[in-house]
Amino acid sequence: MGFSVEDDLSWPGLAVGDLFHRPRATVLVTVKGVDKLTLPMKGVSYPIENAVPFSLDSVANAIHTLFSEETPVVLQLAPSEERVYMVGKANSVFEDLSVTLRQLRNRLFQDNSILSSLPLNSLSRNNEVDLLFLSELQVLHDIASLLSRHKHLAKDHSPDLYSLELAGLEEIGKRYGEDSQQFRDASQILADSLQKFADEMYNLYSGNAVVEVVAVKTFNSPLMRKTRSILQSSQSEIENPYNLAYPYNYDYAVIFNIILWMMIGLALAVIVISYNLWNMDPGYDSIIYRMTNQKIRMD
Repeated sequence: MGFSVEDDLSWPGLAVGDLFHRPRATVLVTVKGVDKLTLPMKGVSYPIENAVPFSLDSVANAIHTLFSEETPVVLQLAPSEERVYMVGKANSVFEDLSVTLRQLRNRLFQDNSILSSLPLNSLSRNNEVDLLFLSELQVLHDIASLLSRHKHLAKDHSPDLYSLELAGLEEIGKRYGEDSQQFRDASQILADSLQKFADEMYNLYSGNAVVEVVAVKTFNSPLMRKTRSILQSSQSEIENPYNLAYPYNYDYAVIFNIILWMMIGLALAVIVISYNLWNMDPGYDSIIYRMTNQKIRMD
């Protein structure tokens, strides 16, 4: 839009970067249960208002379609919901990654888990809520550790996508309260673990990676269009105060242009053909009349 990022815009969500040196990987970590998470190192940060649930499924499918013959790594994981989605080389890289709650619990009590080096402070190893939170931190550690064994995948030209959803801090807030010592300790431990995870991923990709953390307390329900029966007596509450239109997909513009220009082309063709037929001289412009005249003369 012609603005200068440094002078004209005060919004901190933009930064100066090299247009021809784009990152090879995007790491998105969604933290539920907190509006703000202070990381040890300062980075680009801005508040999110009216956050609604989002999905990166379309991005993952696009990467899988466009780079199917190459080696993209796509991983979407929500440990608390046991939801996992892997595309491309992620199936081989993260085949040993713990994804179910039972696997995560067993992974925590192994010799090389984070429990041996992580200060728990007021958190307990015997509480299920605390173990869920710690298991999510273990997943962060294992992702970076497993990816470090396949560093060649971080050097190729295909894009990689990582999307992680952490809900352990939200469960600790519900269990102990947001003013409790456990919640404050868990927030600090999570911030330190995220910073360490970001540094490891950034170094694996030699600086060609973007690590994003979305801290949201609760998601607002998205705007939906509701229908009302003609037999319904009372009017339902309007959930769309701004009268937003139906969200079209990315194929709408293509289909619209195809139909529009095809109609314009057909209309012009009909006009040109009709004009030529109207002004045509049958004796000179039509081959039918020419051949008929020649046949008559020969007879």
